[in-house]
Amino acid sequence: MRRRVVNHVASGSIHLALLLAVIPLGLVIWTVLNRGAGVMSLDFLNADIPNSYRREGPGMGPAIVGTLLITGMASLMAIPLGVFGAIYLNEYGKQKPLARTIRLMADVMTGVPSIVMGLFIYISWVLVVGRFTGFAGSLALACLMLPVVIRSSEEMLRLVPDELRQASLALGARKWRTILTVVLPAAISGITSGALLAVARAAGETAPIVIVTGIVFSTNTNLFDGSNTALPAQIFRNASQPFVGAQDRAWGAALTLIVIVVLFTIVSRIIANRFALKER
Repeated sequence: MRRRVVNHVASGSIHLALLLAVIPLGLVIWTVLNRGAGVMSLDFLNADIPNSYRREGPGMGPAIVGTLLITGMASLMAIPLGVFGAIYLNEYGKQKPLARTIRLMADVMTGVPSIVMGLFIYISWVLVVGRFTGFAGSLALACLMLPVVIRSSEEMLRLVPDELRQASLALGARKWRTILTVVLPAAISGITSGALLAVARAAGETAPIVIVTGIVFSTNTNLFDGSNTALPAQIFRNASQPFVGAQDRAWGAALTLIVIVVLFTIVSRIIANRFALKER
């Protein structure tokens, strides 16, 4: 009887905590949908950004393109390196001094504020190159993504049973082949979730983009030449203005950013699940 009571109390507490977390999230999503849906249109998604905050109307085309390019480049740099780092830590480094140092630095980098990372890239890259570029923003976001990918991927690799590794090695497979064909497919779902968490964090970061990419009003597809912009930076700049047109564009940009993150999450999960089923 006592166990049932404790179980019901614990279950009720969990559901209450979930409800308390979902209600604010739901209110935020509803507000963004309500305020942002009214400004959504093809012109908003394609047109250039007005060069005056006083002007009303679209668009956010350059910021959407910049978000996809900057975040995509950051993902190409951070996710493979993070997964390779996790493989080294879990499969080779174990408790060696180098592995412990990497874990410590990854934990430290996880807690570094994004504006500090932006200032670091500004000093080490922007001032050296002598200009703002979208690639500088990618570097800053990659530095923020890397420790998340490393630590989450390592935890997923730890969950893979050692029996699978031993069975593969007993059949004559080399260690690198065991990792590639046995360990990684078994952990791919969790690794994907960690990578998506890192991408979602990077896509919503504002401070590094504002500091190192500059500002543009027309689309720039070259990350290595000229300034660029992204949706978080435009949300920050437009939302801080007292003009109705700028605030409407901020709501529309916020809704667009949410939709982009959700779509990428769904597509990545589908790909990861199909890959896992194929390997099984």
